[in-house]
Amino acid sequence: MVLRVLQRVGILLGSLAVSSIIVFAFMAVLPGDPARVALGINASEQAVTELREQFGLDRPLVVQYVDWMYGLVSFDPGISYISRAPIGPQVADRLQVTLWLVGTAMVIAILLAIPAGAIMAVRHRQLSGLVLSAVSQLGVAVPAFLAGILLITVFAVGLGWLPANGWTPPVQDPVMFVKQLVLPALSLGVVQAAVITRYVRSAVLDVLREDYLRTARAKGLRPTQALLRHGLRNAAVPVVTVLGLQLATLLVGAVVVERVFVIPGLGSLLLDSVSNRDLIMVQDVVMILVVAVLFVNFLVDLLYLVIDPRLRTSN
Repeated sequence: MVLRVLQRVGILLGSLAVSSIIVFAFMAVLPGDPARVALGINASEQAVTELREQFGLDRPLVVQYVDWMYGLVSFDPGISYISRAPIGPQVADRLQVTLWLVGTAMVIAILLAIPAGAIMAVRHRQLSGLVLSAVSQLGVAVPAFLAGILLITVFAVGLGWLPANGWTPPVQDPVMFVKQLVLPALSLGVVQAAVITRYVRSAVLDVLREDYLRTARAKGLRPTQALLRHGLRNAAVPVVTVLGLQLATLLVGAVVVERVFVIPGLGSLLLDSVSNRDLIMVQDVVMILVVAVLFVNFLVDLLYLVIDPRLRTSN
């Protein structure tokens, strides 16, 4: 068990190292001089040279990479090329907003998908199961930003129940915080729930066909009881895989949804930095998203060991 955990930690660290090199190399080969962009096209060559020295852009790429990685590990990712402000506080403020949005959306997706997928599997030959299956297929086809626009049209513009956009920190006004969180979280969560529901349905259907579940039912357990006692644990392994993948998808989807609802999250910061050509900010934000995705995959690997005892002892 310990050896397997250490193996997965090694894979995580190796993946982080390779990813950081790819992100840095991609930003390094982009055309344009960040110092020239920061000062404008009318800046003198002397001013550009001085700014390049200040940002360390005149040093070898290997040295720049090492300094960048040291800054990330020490939680001091540097200074923005455009605003000249420290990047760390900006990213921390935006990250907590995105975490609220993504975390709430994931909870909504799980609460909707798991019972709906199980019902679809158990009643796959009944009308209720067919209706849920059709609804989930429709949800898969709807992108998150379109779901957000529809929710705004109905609940904000039409009914006036919730605000259409904006963001209020929870410590400042908890009630307004919840109101402004509902629609963007639903637009992300409902769409992801539709995707996860399909996988839950497939996993539960596979379990329902297993011999051990037929044996449990032959001993007198009702189908629902047999599924709860003996089936869900085995169905959880493929579902956990999908949950990890969809959580990574939520992080990417939040970039667009934050724009739709005017939420000052990490996605909005990334898009603003791209439009301003603030390459160091883009580099840092992209790396944070990569770290988040890899860490989610690492947690999924650990959950495999917890859910399936066979993985702890297999060679």
